[in-house]
Amino acid sequence: MKFVDEATLRAQAGNGGNGALSFRREKYIPRGGPDGGDGGHGGDVVLRADASINTLVDFRVQRKFRAPNGEPGAGKNRTGASGDHLSVPVPVGTVVMDVDTHEVIGDLTEDGAELRVAAGGRGGLGNARFKSSVNRAPRKTTPGTQGESRHLRLELRLIADVGLLGMPNAGKSTLITAMSAAKPRIADYPFTTLHPNLGVVSVGVAQSFVMADIPGLIPGAAAGAGLGIRFLRHVQRTRLLLHLVDISPPEGSVSPAQAVRDIASELALYDPKLAQKPRWLVINKADLLPESDQSSVRDALIAELDWDGPVFVVSAATGAGTEALAGAAMAWLDQNARDEVAPDESEETEAVTPPSP
Repeated sequence: MKFVDEATLRAQAGNGGNGALSFRREKYIPRGGPDGGDGGHGGDVVLRADASINTLVDFRVQRKFRAPNGEPGAGKNRTGASGDHLSVPVPVGTVVMDVDTHEVIGDLTEDGAELRVAAGGRGGLGNARFKSSVNRAPRKTTPGTQGESRHLRLELRLIADVGLLGMPNAGKSTLITAMSAAKPRIADYPFTTLHPNLGVVSVGVAQSFVMADIPGLIPGAAAGAGLGIRFLRHVQRTRLLLHLVDISPPEGSVSPAQAVRDIASELALYDPKLAQKPRWLVINKADLLPESDQSSVRDALIAELDWDGPVFVVSAATGAGTEALAGAAMAWLDQNARDEVAPDESEETEAVTPPSP
C-alpha cells in the first residue's frame, strides 16, 4: 500500500429538518389546535481513530463526506427523525486542521478516540411550539439550520518511542532491520527510504518499544530540500532521538562532526521543541574500522562536537553494539515513563541520567 501522510477533505454535516405547520383535524373535535412537530437534527461528521489503518491513502479516492439531513416534522406532534452521525475512520496519530483558518481542531492519538469536525444543523420548531393563551392557532414555524461545512487538512504523525535521524546512507534502515522485524528497502544510494518505517524492538519478556525510521535529512531540509521536510513531523511525537552518524563517510562527503551539526541545525529550524528532545549519538559502521581505532575515533568525534550526552558505537550491518543500544533505550524509556507518572516529591531529587553503554 502506498504510504500517504497528508490529505485534504471536505466535511458537510446534515441540515436540520423544518418544523411542521399542522392543525389537529378529527371528527367531533372542532378547533383541535396546532400539532405540528419539530424537525430532526442533522447528523454530525465525526473522525474516529482506528488502529487498523496506517495511512491516509483512502482520502485520495474519497474526499467529500456528507452526513444525512434531519427529517421535517409532521402532524400529530411527530418530531422528524434526526440524521445519523457519519463516522470516518482515520489512522491513530492524525492531526486535524482547518484549511481556511489554519486552526488545529484536534489530535487523535488513541485508538477509538473521536473528534466532531462538523456539527449538524438544529431541527426547526413546529407551530405547536408557538401556541399560547392569546394565540390559539399559530401559523408560525422555523426552518432547520444549516449543518457546518469545513475544509480540513489531515496530517499523520506516527507515534513511536524512539526516532532515528541521520544523513542519507547513515545506516538507519539497516539499524532498524537489525533491531526489529521491520524490512525497509536498503540500497547503496541516497534516499533509499522514501517513507517512514516502524519497527518493534523486543528487549526482553514483556519489554519492547517502537522505533521510527524516516528518510535521510540533508542541509536545507527545513526549507524543503530533499525528502526529510515531509517526514520530520513523524519524530515530533517520539520521546528519544537516536542520531546516526557514518563514522567512515564516502569520499567527498562532509565529515561526521559536520553531519551531526547539519542535522541539529535542521531540527532547530523546523521546530525548536524538536531540537530540545533527548538525543543520543550513535556512531555507525564501526565494522569499517579496526577495533583498535574505534575508541580513538569515537573520542575525537566527541571532542570535536563537545558532546556531553550518551554515545554508542555500533555496526548495524553485523549487529555489534545494537543489543546494548536497545537495552539502554528501553531502560531510559521505562525510567522516564515512571517519572511522568510519579512526579518528584522533593525539589532536591536528582535528574535521571540516561544510561551509558
